[in-house]
Amino acid sequence: MSSLAWIDFDEAERQRAQRIMALFQERESRDELGLGAIRDSIADHLFPGTSTIQTRLRYMLFIPWLLSRLEGRDSTASQLNVEGRNLEIRLADALKAGGETKGVIGRDAGARLQRLPSSVYWAGLGAWGIRQFPGSRETYYAVLPAVRRRRQRSDVGVEGSEYIQSSNWHPGLPPAPVNLLETASFRLTGDEAQFIRDRLVASARTSLLTWLAGQLHNGQCTYIWQHPALGDFPAEARRLVQHAEIFSGVIHGAALLYNLQLAELRDREDWIEHYRDRLAQWAAELDEQRLASWSLGDFWREVSHPTHTIRPALIRFVQDWVALTKVGAASLPDSEAARALVRERERRLKTSQSRFANRTALDRWGGASGANQLSFRWGQAQSHLEDLLNAQ
Repeated sequence: MSSLAWIDFDEAERQRAQRIMALFQERESRDELGLGAIRDSIADHLFPGTSTIQTRLRYMLFIPWLLSRLEGRDSTASQLNVEGRNLEIRLADALKAGGETKGVIGRDAGARLQRLPSSVYWAGLGAWGIRQFPGSRETYYAVLPAVRRRRQRSDVGVEGSEYIQSSNWHPGLPPAPVNLLETASFRLTGDEAQFIRDRLVASARTSLLTWLAGQLHNGQCTYIWQHPALGDFPAEARRLVQHAEIFSGVIHGAALLYNLQLAELRDREDWIEHYRDRLAQWAAELDEQRLASWSLGDFWREVSHPTHTIRPALIRFVQDWVALTKVGAASLPDSEAARALVRERERRLKTSQSRFANRTALDRWGGASGANQLSFRWGQAQSHLEDLLNAQ
């Protein structure tokens, strides 16, 4: 029991470290200016349980279906881990056999797969209440042998046995297809889609994702603020989307100016011209009147999230950038104050690895880094909503 207690004690730090490591592999996490806390706060309010490395929604069912097969087996934790990995790799083969070509995790890597679907979806499964086991995947495998032994002994009087014997997955989980590991599809059944909608309602009733999951259409758009039903969004979500739009728009200029300065340091005229053109377009499209009336005080209150800490240095950087932009966005590419603000922000974040101070780091820059406008995981949320709408 002492070993289990040690695992439980370290669980919060382990999951935090795993989440940070995972962010480095996410496309939208190329966060050169340290905006992640704001970005993720907004995304977790609007689309809880999603991440930028998720592909298709039915993985939210595939994972519990596969891992529940391991419960009750007479195996060690390491053996169960290997068996679980093999099941997930077999799932990729089954999806290919079923004709799926897009969104299959491990489609090309096969047995060499490094990032398993269970690691990609583990946090989301917990956020939606599908996974009721409170720990990490490693802890899950570690306690399964103890679960089996305790059930065999029916040792209900031992302290902690109630926790270990509790269900790891939601009791309403739909049954797995009989031939799941032979041929599989991303197409949800009607019952499966309803189960996911019910989980969203139970776990994130007020989120925009839950509201959108109950609609009969999925407004196709690049950014959530372009959604055709924006005017019908619940008031709280609509306010946050409007804040997200303004923030995404104004801070995009800082990302472009960062890349422009790197292009100048690399003495690449083609890249310099590219980023000057993009900055000119950014300034022309920025709604200066809307920005002038934007309340940063309201913004900080709206984006505050219990699992993310927005540090004072980031708040100051955003406020200083917004102030400079309000004076005149078109002049920022040549503003030494704006340039210095961006440089110093990156230097403080990266210290010796700053591209402004480390020539090797600068030479590794390939011409674009964190230059896309923030979308707050709308692409992944939109894909999941499409899967819900296409349920049979």
